[in-house]
Amino acid sequence: MQLFDLLNYQYVVLFFYPTLVFIILFGLYLGYVHFAGGDAERRKSEITYHFPQGIGDRRSPFPLALALTIAGVVLWMFFYILGVGLTGVKI
Repeated sequence: MQLFDLLNYQYVVLFFYPTLVFIILFGLYLGYVHFAGGDAERRKSEITYHFPQGIGDRRSPFPLALALTIAGVVLWMFFYILGVGLTGVKI
């Protein structure tokens, strides 16, 4: 229990709102930033395969933020396992 009731509310604001802003900005970033080559615009618009339900498949560029997120998760997992293994911390 906190000494002051207002401190709990401040913690909620400090944790919730920056996370919400990050999620919104990250979602926008995922939608608009790609590894763009010379033919990126053509690949985003050209339909390469039609599924029976009427859905079209495209070979569009891979989002940069998604690639950085995957790389960050892999690096974090590696260093977390290495850190726990070397220090002998029991989980």
